[in-house]
Amino acid sequence: QGVKITICDNGHGLNEEVKAKIFDHLFTTKAVGKGTGLGLAIARQIIEQKHGGNLDVASTPGEGTEFTIVLPLQ
Repeated sequence: QGVKITICDNGHGLNEEVKAKIFDHLFTTKAVGKGTGLGLAIARQIIEQKHGGNLDVASTPGEGTEFTIVLPLQ
């Protein structure tokens, strides 16, 4: 058992190339100097290593993106 948190939007969505790298350290789609590329990498690390959970992404170009966090009950 656990807690599932889903955050979604109806924006542009992510292509497969971006989706494959989205949790990589220093990966960003923002212009040079506008993003560190650390936010989602750190979020996933905290969720998985500190809380034993999962952070995943699902996205369809033109339809939106959904992030799912699953945390175990302690």
